[in-house]
Amino acid sequence: MASQKIGTVDIIVTSPQDRAATTAAIIAEHLGVGPIVMHDDLRERNAGPWSGLTRADIEAEYPGWLDEDRRPDGYETDEHLLERVDRALRSIVSENPGATVLVLCHGGVIHNFELANGLQDGRLPNLSGRVVSLTTNASSASEPSWVFGESLQLLDDDQLTGGERHRV
Repeated sequence: MASQKIGTVDIIVTSPQDRAATTAAIIAEHLGVGPIVMHDDLRERNAGPWSGLTRADIEAEYPGWLDEDRRPDGYETDEHLLERVDRALRSIVSENPGATVLVLCHGGVIHNFELANGLQDGRLPNLSGRVVSLTTNASSASEPSWVFGESLQLLDDDQLTGGERHRV
């Protein structure tokens, strides 16, 4: 069972969007953890009129826009996305000191958060994640920073989806 690869967690926090929330409910049931906490700031990027479309759909309706790095009105900027995700994760850490928290969100959120923090590994497949912790350098007065650990893949290689088929 995929949820067994997660190990022991104290709390599960999820985006309220259906894909993440449904996955969280399944994992929580198998791990015996609950209640699940919903956090709005973990939502996938608001892609405006592109929400729910595949890359092929976007190319058909907005030819060349992806190659030109153009976005429609209402498309959430990287800056706003990263600000709200960072705020959400810092809030989760501060509200649950010492806890092992499983956070479920979306591929685009994870990908952009990793890129902004120097990881260049590419997109994780669906039902994959990464161990992340917030640490303070004891010898410095700087703000706590994110430390990225190993990736975790819940499915076997032949079951993976994601990558080029992802939605925006």
